[in-house]
Amino acid sequence: MSNITLVIPAKNESESLPKVLDELKDFNVNKLIVMSKDDKITLESIKDYKENILFQSGNGFGNALREGINSVTTKYFCVFNADGSFDPKDLEKLEKKLYSGSDFVFSSRYLKGAGSEDDTFLTFIGNFFFTQLCNLLFGLKISDVLYTYVMGSTKLFKNLDMVYDDFSFCVELPIKAKKKNYVLADFPSFERSRIAGIKKVNEFRDGFLILISILRLLKSNK
Repeated sequence: MSNITLVIPAKNESESLPKVLDELKDFNVNKLIVMSKDDKITLESIKDYKENILFQSGNGFGNALREGINSVTTKYFCVFNADGSFDPKDLEKLEKKLYSGSDFVFSSRYLKGAGSEDDTFLTFIGNFFFTQLCNLLFGLKISDVLYTYVMGSTKLFKNLDMVYDDFSFCVELPIKAKKKNYVLADFPSFERSRIAGIKKVNEFRDGFLILISILRLLKSNK
């Protein structure tokens, strides 16, 4: 797995990030932590870890991932959360699925054998709505459009001209990849409870932004 770089967006994750890095020690992958240079507490928490760190020039989850993946030099990238919710045991399975003929593989909490310790009724309904909407409007045929445990081709990602800095990144990636006729697949994954902290997603505010982004992407030719 040496040709894969984990892009790890980390915002206020001082309690969880060291534990996530410890768990990843047994996996032969490159790691790139993307964070704000003002997040001194998180930076201090990993001072004893020799990891590559990229200080994002902008703000937001999408911005961190755009800048992070655009900085990757390995053939493949994988978005990997810093809160402990992603199980690294899925990495080899995602890699195998990717090598079977896919350009991007999107993990799903809703396929058979998958699940979540973190999903609430509200987030379940919201994700169901956006997933069905994106599948209807863009023909995505994936089952969990807002879950960002995704692995894919670095080169093809850089051709997508990603622009969103917020959580709209979650829908922008599969929609633009579909428009390019890239091969998308989904994979059952179990979302664990985050180690510490609170959700960074505001269901209503971010849901509205995602909806607006979907409508803009529908009108766009890119």
